[in-house]
Amino acid sequence: MPALSHPAGLAVSLVQVAKSYGDVEVLQPFDLQVAQGEFVVLLGPSGCGKSTILKMIAGLEEASHGEIHVDGELVNYVRPRDRNVAMVFQNYALYPHMTVRENIAFPLRMTRPRLKRSLIDDRTTAAAGIVDLTRYLDRRPAQLSGGQRQRVALARAIIRRPAAFLMDEPLSNLDALLRADMRTSLLEMHSRIKKATLYVTHDQIEAMTMADRVVVLNEGRIQQVGKPHELYTAPANTFVAQFIGSPRMPLHPAVVGEDGTLEFAGASLATEAGIGLEADSQATVGLRPSSLRISDGHTHAFVGTVRRRDYLGSDSYLEVELSGESSIMVRADAHSRLGPGDPVYVDAEPGAIHLFDEAGARVCGAFVRPRDP
Repeated sequence: MPALSHPAGLAVSLVQVAKSYGDVEVLQPFDLQVAQGEFVVLLGPSGCGKSTILKMIAGLEEASHGEIHVDGELVNYVRPRDRNVAMVFQNYALYPHMTVRENIAFPLRMTRPRLKRSLIDDRTTAAAGIVDLTRYLDRRPAQLSGGQRQRVALARAIIRRPAAFLMDEPLSNLDALLRADMRTSLLEMHSRIKKATLYVTHDQIEAMTMADRVVVLNEGRIQQVGKPHELYTAPANTFVAQFIGSPRMPLHPAVVGEDGTLEFAGASLATEAGIGLEADSQATVGLRPSSLRISDGHTHAFVGTVRRRDYLGSDSYLEVELSGESSIMVRADAHSRLGPGDPVYVDAEPGAIHLFDEAGARVCGAFVRPRDP
């Protein structure tokens, strides 16, 4: 297979890569480029193909189609040990009979020709220092906490000095508090070593707080690639709209009126001219909960009744029932006394209302606003 052109400045480049198991296509052909020093997160539900992408780059799975380049080299036919990448697994994959020092140094001890002992010791100490493990070098994994074990796995990857790090849900086995601390540690490590990182997670908080760019996948297909704020403010389709953001964005079927208005759940929304939706066609309206507010009724987009209240400390979110069986989630003051059964008016801030066509794709350039009451 002749190599395609590989742009300079890329640590990893995937060109029309696909993966199938027999007749089952688990990853449809896609392109993805990761620049040197970039932190890219692969985000999506379980079974969407995130980990398979990492395994193909590492050589643990063979691509069914396409080309994989690492640091400018075509690696489709290169053995995993000879690819210039380092993988960090979810379950740490440490050797229990070895000390931390021995676990970190293991990749260098396996190189051929053999490296000098002094060089291995120096690089082991340096890698341990980056992840704050210097004082634990003579302990064994069983004597470490979960977070410390993950740091050992990171140091073992760092010591290889690869062109790219591949991290497969490395924090999923940690409790919530430790996971937050490790996110900070990972970002600090990334800023120090400035190597390309592909990071797999199903946790949108990890993706939104850590990534330079996020790749959202579902059912083996890339749904959108962009910076975190781009995914939140301009989701490419209804899947991304609901997958990104908490609470989840409710979606409502709507009908396009003759004058370009959108009618749904007893509400009427006005749209800009030229959005490309014909009268009487079907559309979908998404409402971002964090950009909806309880109003005094002088200006409002929706009228409804509180169904439930979720107290989150700094905020409350109210589920507000509109006409029919439709409901929306609305951000409210943490000390709001509104509760089930109370009537409310809801206003929409800029960015609250998103419009999608019948197929679920974002209507590009559409500006949707509440119709004047």
